[in-house]
Amino acid sequence: MTELKQESMYELVTRIQRDISCLKQGQRDFRQEMSSVRGQVHVAGDLNNLRNSVNQMDVRLERIETRLELRELAESQARFEPHP
Repeated sequence: MTELKQESMYELVTRIQRDISCLKQGQRDFRQEMSSVRGQVHVAGDLNNLRNSVNQMDVRLERIETRLELRELAESQARFEPHP
């Protein structure tokens, strides 16, 4: 009778160990996936920051181009105006 109990306990313990082993592997896989997702989020944030910087430069460049066009227009008109 005790031998039967020991065998069933041994089987139970081996099943528990096997299940724990599977859980640990699942946890490792999950950690790797989370790490990958974190990396992608950081890359996406960096790309977003770069886009914002490029947009700001575009706005500044447009203002500079507008000023240059106005200045060129004023210089070309000044040639035709009489000087005192």
